[in-house]
Amino acid sequence: MATEETGNNPPPPAAAPNSALPQYPEMIMAAIEALNDPSGSNKSAIAKQIESTYGDLPAAHSTLLTHHLNKMKLSGELVMVKNNYMKRDPNAPPKRGRGRPPKPKEPAPPGAVASPPRPRGRPPKPRDPNAPPPPAPKTKAPAATGKKRGRGRPPKEKPDTAPAPAAAGGVKRGRGRPPKVKPAVAPVGA
Repeated sequence: MATEETGNNPPPPAAAPNSALPQYPEMIMAAIEALNDPSGSNKSAIAKQIESTYGDLPAAHSTLLTHHLNKMKLSGELVMVKNNYMKRDPNAPPKRGRGRPPKPKEPAPPGAVASPPRPRGRPPKPRDPNAPPPPAPKTKAPAATGKKRGRGRPPKEKPDTAPAPAAAGGVKRGRGRPPKVKPAVAPVGA
């Protein structure tokens, strides 16, 4: 019955994250600024700086730091050079995508008519006007029965259903190689 009375008691407080800590991206940026290394700061230096600045960190601090560093690197907030993270230079050109950039399209002069796109495939060979016309392509005549041929290889013709001639002795031969005939052994004393 004690379980029914627990409705009057308030539930235990949920484990709230440290509300005094700023968000990880803010802590990472502050650590990089504090380290102020021109070649950038590696992950362990950033982690040590955050631990010294904010002493009370969650147990999964290393995992969270790695996750947020990768996320910030992919979003472009941080740049990674030789395993060191640094802030992105605001004057740097945007990161180019993979592959060759497309050619810039020149606008057509006004009044020009666009030609239709080329058809696919290899263009036909030029025909000689004096040459005789090519022979008509051969078409296969349909079978005498008038049935349309199906796809694939035609089935083998079935042999006549007449019974096969019996082997000597009137016994039908079995499958496989016949057994070796053993020579008759002559009596020794003769």
